[in-house]
Amino acid sequence: MERSGTSPPSAINEYLLRSSVSSSGARSVDVIVYLINDTPIPLIVDGLSATTAHELHRKVLEVLHLPDIALEVFSLWLISPFLEVQLKPKHHPYKVCRQWHDLLARFTNCAVEDIHQDEPTLQFRRNIFFPKTRELQISDEGVLRLLYEEAKYNVLEGRYPCDIEDCELLGGLSCCLEMGPYSQEKHTPSTLRPKLESYIPSYMCKRKIGILNAFRNRGNRQVSFEETLLNTYKAATENVSSAEGDVTNCKEYLKKVHELPYYGCAFFQGEVDKPSQGFLNRSGRKPVSVAINMDGVSVIDRKEKVFSLSSWISKKKC
Repeated sequence: MERSGTSPPSAINEYLLRSSVSSSGARSVDVIVYLINDTPIPLIVDGLSATTAHELHRKVLEVLHLPDIALEVFSLWLISPFLEVQLKPKHHPYKVCRQWHDLLARFTNCAVEDIHQDEPTLQFRRNIFFPKTRELQISDEGVLRLLYEEAKYNVLEGRYPCDIEDCELLGGLSCCLEMGPYSQEKHTPSTLRPKLESYIPSYMCKRKIGILNAFRNRGNRQVSFEETLLNTYKAATENVSSAEGDVTNCKEYLKKVHELPYYGCAFFQGEVDKPSQGFLNRSGRKPVSVAINMDGVSVIDRKEKVFSLSSWISKKKC
């Protein structure tokens, strides 16, 4: 599985470098669990080597003041740039960390040097086995916010490729959630421009800039991202009452990304054969993300951030 960007320093691994499994049983240690946006959640844990993922999960819920439904919605994951592993409730994160290099050797094509240097971080994110149909039944704003943040991260990072229209719609909902209701005086193209990549994927912005330049050269004018984003921002504000604005907008965002076949997937790194191209008829291998969820398998071009294909799992009644 994959994670874009760099991971924050792993507090659990800093501890692992200083202690052995046998000597860590009775000690209290600081463990950091990260949210999808790299917000740290510091925990104090007694007997780390014997602590299960379920016990750490409970501690996270207490810190974040989340209801018990969050035990089903979210899981603890071990994340690195090379591999992402969702932990079962009975797993011991400390012991899985000790086996991390073996997992990399078995399930990735990492170079030996990368394997020895790689360290995972603990992350609190969506449980891939939680049905997306149940997400829209949740009323707790804290749970919905976390689901929204994770979906937004995956959209912006290109893990959930979208077309331009969907990106603009999702960006408008994000504006509502993060800047409050639309105001014609406060929110203008110039105020949105520096923040554009917080709402629209950067790869999408670059594509549209190229299209805009082509049209300018022909003497035509295309509407900018800032203008279309303001339009969707304004529409999202008008469609929602202030009393339930954030809850409704979170659900609208989730409802839209639920349409993507790779929503809620676990991601693996992979390669596919690249068709022969050019005068010399050269071929090769193309890096892809293999996205797996309860509905099927999708293949996503990691470089171009485009969806390649899906294979759906047939759900027959026995």
